[in-house]
Amino acid sequence: MATNRSRRLRKKLHIAEFQELGFSVKWRFPEGTAVETIDESLDKFIDGVIEPNKLAFDGSGYLQWEGLVCRQDIGHCTDEQREQVKKWLEDHKMEDVEVSELFDIWWD
Repeated sequence: MATNRSRRLRKKLHIAEFQELGFSVKWRFPEGTAVETIDESLDKFIDGVIEPNKLAFDGSGYLQWEGLVCRQDIGHCTDEQREQVKKWLEDHKMEDVEVSELFDIWWD
């Protein structure tokens, strides 16, 4: 049975036109990487691929990192953006890079 929901409720539930698709990402810095190098690399990651694509990254780690990538505004990440993030990490010598399929960041 179909449920009619108001725009306000759809927005509050993050469904229909307010659904947000993102993806998880994880990688590893080479063993022995200095803290300063990790900090610089993360700044370059944000400046090089996250910000230019109007994405947001929430993650944590030290040598091993994992986190969530989504859009800065309401919407869907694309497979192209997934590939750009993966390529950037691999091009910058990160190890064991994994990028998930797109999923609903509120309900999956």
